[in-house]
Amino acid sequence: MLKNINNYNVYLACGVTDLRKSIDGLSILVQEVFELDLFSKCLFVFCNRKKDKIKILQWDNNGFWLYYKRLEKGTFKWPSSAQSETLNVDERQLRWLLDGLTLVQSEAYRPVDERIIV
Repeated sequence: MLKNINNYNVYLACGVTDLRKSIDGLSILVQEVFELDLFSKCLFVFCNRKKDKIKILQWDNNGFWLYYKRLEKGTFKWPSSAQSETLNVDERQLRWLLDGLTLVQSEAYRPVDERIIV
């Protein structure tokens, strides 16, 4: 499971991605199609047509990590490509997505800003 991803930007590739692509193919998508910095502190998340598989690409100092999750039952609540090519979400929303929830959880408690606590 993903660890220490606080302060990472998370980008979802909306719509469908051919997950036969590995690190090189997904890297090309990030750089050429989405025009994002592949080597920044980011997670790039991709989903297949059936919405039962996800790959996450991450740069780590001197190489790439490629995480892969396949559901045995059910599907991910993946955003469609009609919204945009990429969607920037936070770490909390990514965890919701990986847990089978939608990106918007109206009943979830909002994060507390430590600077406001008296």
